[in-house]
Amino acid sequence: MDTLSGALNSLKMAEFRGKSQCKISPASKVIREVLLILQSNGYVGEFEFVDDGKGGYFIVNLTGRINDCGVVKPRFAVKKSEWEKYESRFLPARGVGLLIASTPQGITTHGSAKERGAGGRLLCFAY
Repeated sequence: MDTLSGALNSLKMAEFRGKSQCKISPASKVIREVLLILQSNGYVGEFEFVDDGKGGYFIVNLTGRINDCGVVKPRFAVKKSEWEKYESRFLPARGVGLLIASTPQGITTHGSAKERGAGGRLLCFAY
């Protein structure tokens, strides 16, 4: 079971149905980092962690900006010179959307990884 996949699917389906909030359960550090990146890029609004004694969950306020999001399976290893190849594969157009990757500097977007000259493992995409 992939918790990140379940979280992104919950976000996508709640946006599709026109909901204003979404509950993501169970919570994890990777999901929190992905939500922080999506929030900083304007795809989701504020979110909060609720500890229920079983692992917790996130309540996410939606902004209506997510058209599609999902995980990348298998988690491709990307060299610092290969970002454009994966942008064209997973994103609809150049400059639209973002890829989220796990790099040696932490979880970040493909744009900041390109600026730093780092490679990493692809986690997910959103646009």
